[in-house]
Amino acid sequence: MKKTVLAILTAGLLFSCAPAAKKMETAFFPPLPQQPRLQFLYSITGEEDIGKKPSALKEWLIGKRPDMKQIGRPYDMGSAKGKIYISDSTYNKVLIIDLVKKEFDYIKDEKGEGALMQPLGIWVTEDDIKYVADAGRKQIVVFDRDNRFLRAYGEGDQFGKPIDAAVYGNRIYVVDFKKYAVVVIDKDTGKTVQTIGGQGEFYKPTHVIVDHKGNIYVNDSFDFRIMKFDPNGNHLKNFGQGGDGLGSFARPKGIDIDREGHIYVVDATFENAQIFDDETTDLLLFFGGFGPHQGSMYLPAGLYIDYDNVEYFNQYADKDFRLKYLVYVGNLLGDKKLNVYGFGEWIGPPLPVVERKPIPMEPDSKKKGDEGKQ
Repeated sequence: MKKTVLAILTAGLLFSCAPAAKKMETAFFPPLPQQPRLQFLYSITGEEDIGKKPSALKEWLIGKRPDMKQIGRPYDMGSAKGKIYISDSTYNKVLIIDLVKKEFDYIKDEKGEGALMQPLGIWVTEDDIKYVADAGRKQIVVFDRDNRFLRAYGEGDQFGKPIDAAVYGNRIYVVDFKKYAVVVIDKDTGKTVQTIGGQGEFYKPTHVIVDHKGNIYVNDSFDFRIMKFDPNGNHLKNFGQGGDGLGSFARPKGIDIDREGHIYVVDATFENAQIFDDETTDLLLFFGGFGPHQGSMYLPAGLYIDYDNVEYFNQYADKDFRLKYLVYVGNLLGDKKLNVYGFGEWIGPPLPVVERKPIPMEPDSKKKGDEGKQ
């Protein structure tokens, strides 16, 4: 009996002293020796990727088992301090990645008023209130900072198929895929106060964001463009067009805007993300791409910019690259479900002057704006 106990304890010690995972090759966009502006940092698929350690004794007794808490098909993302929220179309739940506790969870209310049917777009406010576009319920379902149900918006045929939402001030902007429009509702009353677009102006809109000034950006996916509107719903400009060249789209999906006025758009067909200047609509940079290289994408859908959780990913940044914010991209297929990129600046030795082709990122002095999607 003593020998058996000793063997178990010895095995536990061996497992607990297992070597750390091999460091991944650094991937910059654009690649060195050009001045890099983004670095691929890490990918998250299961709890083990955020530091959750299985019991060494349990593994020795029953063998290593795959992590059961994993991301399925991440459609959209949001964040709060220490947490990443993912609307997952495999489980039809909003997953919670707790970076502090190093564990996965989900918003629970399976049988109550907050029960979700088909959650797609998610918007998280600065005070950690979650607005979830549920295409199955035909409603926007709201949860508080403790993930308890607050209320739901959408009565009767107010929405046909809500698939994304954004919040600014007292307004909620709802992308209605079926009605080809963005339905603007009052946060207090839930009543529709305005409709932007409609059939003939939008062709299958999928995503919406609002910047710090209340300007509205809509992915008009089947017209292969991002449309910008002022806070009153007046059209201002477009980004991109259909095609297979730089600055063009084939299947645009998730969008976001950083605090300096850069519009990020992920494309499911090109399997990359492109960055546009909000002032000029010029393409500045693209990253990702398909294939086996570090930082590649596989049928990406959602894209989200996070300023709150840089500290949790600094360990993966190159020593000569200082992070400013994170960019998440959700992959519907493949074994890397949530790609984490870092936007930042090179602080290492001066790089040789090279011809920048075709599209360098603009200098910081030309960047404008203040705040992105919450």
